[in-house]
Amino acid sequence: QVQLVESGGGLVQTGGSLRLSCVPSGRTFSNYAMAWFRQAPGKDREFAAAISWSGTSTWYADSVKGRFTISRDNAKNAVYLQMNSLKPEDTAVYYCAADLNVRRLKSGSSDNWGQGTQVTVSS
Repeated sequence: QVQLVESGGGLVQTGGSLRLSCVPSGRTFSNYAMAWFRQAPGKDREFAAAISWSGTSTWYADSVKGRFTISRDNAKNAVYLQMNSLKPEDTAVYYCAADLNVRRLKSGSSDNWGQGTQVTVSS
C-alpha cells in the first residue's frame, strides 16, 4: 500500500481558489495513476479528477471541469489539484487516491487513500 498525505485545504469565499497537494510517504509513486475524490456532508464520496502516471492524460467530473486542474510532479513526488472559481457546493473533504490501474482508481476501488483535507467555501 501507498500512504498518502493531503494538504492545502481551508476556508475560502465563493469565487476563490485553493491548491491541494498530495504526497506519498515511504515510497515513490511515479508509476501510479493518481486521483482526487471528495465527500460532502451526508453524501457519498465522488470522483473529482484523475491523472495518468505520466501526466499525459487527465480526467474530470463534469461538476469540476473547466474550474479544477489536476497535475503532478514526479520529480517532487507530488500531485496537485488547483481549484478555481470555487462554489459552496464544492465544500467537502477532499481525498487523494493512487492505483496502478486507472479504471479501478476512477471507480473509487483503490486500496490507497489519504486521510483527507477539508475544503469549505462560504457564500
